[in-house]
Amino acid sequence: MKKHHKFSIWYILLGIWFVILLQNYIASTYAVPTIPYSQFITLLQQGKIGEVAISSNQIQGKYKPPHTGPQGATEFKTVRVDPNLSAVLQNYRVVFKGEIESTLLRDVISWIFPIVLFVGVWFFLMKRMGGQQAGFMTLGKNKAKIYMENELNVNFNDVAGVDEAKQELVEVIEFLKEPKKFTELGGKIPKGILLVGPPGTGKTLLAKAVAGESGVPFFSLSGSEFVEMFVGLGAARVRDLFTQAKEKAPCIIFIDELDALGKARGVGMMGGHDEREQTLNQLLVEMDGFDPKAGVILLAATNRPEILDPALLRPGRFDRHVLVDRPDKKGREEILRVHLRNIKTAPDLDVEKLAAMTPGMVGADLANLANEAALLAVRRGKTVVGMDEFSEAVERIIGGLEKKNRLINPAEREAVAYHEMGHALVALSLPGTDPVQKISIIPRGIAALGYTMQVPTEDRFLMKKTELINKVASLLGGRAAEEIIFGDISTGAHNDLSRATDIARSMVMEYGMSDKLGQVYLSRKSRPLFLDTGLQESREFSEATAELIDREIKAIIDREYQKAIAILQDKKQVLTRGAKLLLEKEKIDGEELQALIDEENANRA
Repeated sequence: MKKHHKFSIWYILLGIWFVILLQNYIASTYAVPTIPYSQFITLLQQGKIGEVAISSNQIQGKYKPPHTGPQGATEFKTVRVDPNLSAVLQNYRVVFKGEIESTLLRDVISWIFPIVLFVGVWFFLMKRMGGQQAGFMTLGKNKAKIYMENELNVNFNDVAGVDEAKQELVEVIEFLKEPKKFTELGGKIPKGILLVGPPGTGKTLLAKAVAGESGVPFFSLSGSEFVEMFVGLGAARVRDLFTQAKEKAPCIIFIDELDALGKARGVGMMGGHDEREQTLNQLLVEMDGFDPKAGVILLAATNRPEILDPALLRPGRFDRHVLVDRPDKKGREEILRVHLRNIKTAPDLDVEKLAAMTPGMVGADLANLANEAALLAVRRGKTVVGMDEFSEAVERIIGGLEKKNRLINPAEREAVAYHEMGHALVALSLPGTDPVQKISIIPRGIAALGYTMQVPTEDRFLMKKTELINKVASLLGGRAAEEIIFGDISTGAHNDLSRATDIARSMVMEYGMSDKLGQVYLSRKSRPLFLDTGLQESREFSEATAELIDREIKAIIDREYQKAIAILQDKKQVLTRGAKLLLEKEKIDGEELQALIDEENANRA
C-alpha cells in the first residue's frame, strides 16, 4: 500500500538550516584571509611575498609562511595604502600584475550549489507527498488508479454466482481481443455497460475480471472523485480521463458508484449550475465524442439506477444494463468454493448444506463468513475449519456476537425461553413457514436476548397469501407465549411487532391482498430497487383510504395473534417442556423440538 507523507513546515525550516550551514562551511573553507597592510610590508621586506595582483584599492597574492617550502604558499588579501607600491615591489623582485583573480567559481560553490541542492530536496519532498499535494497544476488531472495488463490477477475463475452477468460481458472481451470480428459485419460494441445490483454482489470484481480476461489497461475510480468544491475541476478530470484512455486504447474505464456523479439533473438546490451537473454534462459529451472503434469501453456500477439521469441510460451511452443480482443457492455454493480455496477445511464439510443456510447473502457476506469461520477455528486451536465453525459463523453474522457473560436474572431468562419457544412452536405448526433450525436464549448482538433461526429449504421468489399470514403468526408467537404463561407481556417483542406490521402493510398496500381495498397499489411508485432508505413514503391517497388501510393492517395482526394463542394453548405442555429444556441447555435444535411435538401427539393418540 502506498504511503502518503503529510506536508509539514518543519521540512522547509530544516532545509533552510541545512543550506545556511553548508554555505558557512564553504565560505570558511575557501575564503581568502585578510591581513593588515603593515604585515604585508613586513612580509615583503622579509622576502616572503611570492606574487600579487593589484587593483585600485586592494592587493591579493600569496606569501610563504615560516618552515614551508615553495608549494606551501598561502593566499592573502589586504587594503592598498601606498600608491607607489610598484617601485617597492620591483626592489624586492616580486611578480605583480594589475588585476585580481576571478572568484566566480568560488561564489558558485558557496551560493548557487546550496540553492540548487535546496530546490532538489524540495522537489523530492513534493514527489513523496503525492500528486494530490504537488500544487495547483495537478488539480485538473484525473485520480484514476491505472492497472496495466500484468497487474491484474483477476479473471472469471475468481468470479462465481453471476453466470448470466459473465455471459453478457463475454462479448466485450471478444471485442477487445478481436475487434475486426465485429467491425467487418458492421456491428458496434456498446459504448457503455452499466452493472446494477445490490451492494456486495461483486460488480467491481466482475469489472476487474473483464479487464483481466481481456489483457488491457484498466482505469478504476469512483464517481465521487470527479466532484470537487472548485468549479470546473470535475469536467477537467473527465476530459483528462478520456484523453489518457484514448492514448492507452484498447482499455477499460470503470466508474464505481456512478450515482454520485450521474444523479438526475434539475433536482438539486443549485439548479443547473452546480459543479456536479457540469461534470455530468462533460461525461455525456465525452461518451458521445469518442469513437467506438478506438477500443475504449466504459463500465460503471451502481446500486441506485432509479436516480440516474435518463440521458446517461439512453442508447449510445450506457447501451447495455447488466443485472448482478443476489446469488441463488447454486450461486452461493460456487462463491463459497471460491473463498474456500485458501482455507483448510474438514473433509466432512458440506458446502451445499452451508449454501442452504445462507439465503439472501451476497458475495461479500459469504467472503466474511469464510473468514469468520477460519478465525473461529484458530481461536479454538483447530487445524482445519469444520461445519461447526461455519454454522457458528452464520449465527454470528445473522444474530451478532454471542454475549455469554451478560448477566440476566432468572425471571427474564425464563421469559426469553418461553418467548423463543413460542416462535418455534407456531412456525412448526403452520404450513408454508421456514423450518426451524435452532433455538437459543444466549444473548447476541446489541439487543437480542435470544433468537429462533429459521432456514428456508430452497430459494423463493414468490410467496402466497397464506404463507405471509402464517409468517405474521409465527412472529407473534413469542408475545402470545408470554401472555399464556405469565398473563403479562414484555418489551421483548418490539422487533417482532415491527416485522409483522411491515408484512401486513405490504400485503395491504403493495400486494393487493386486502378484501376491503381490493387489487390496488397504494405504495410509492419510485422506490429504491436495491437500497432501503428508511424515509417516510409520501401519501397519494385520501384520508378515508388511509384510515381503511390502518384498520386492515390491524385486522391482520389481531387475527394472526389470536391464531398464535390458539396454537400455543393447544400445545401448552410442549411449550412448557421445551422452555425447560431450553433453560437447561441454552441451545436446542429444531429436531429436538420436533421430537417433543411427535411425542406429545403420540400420547394424545
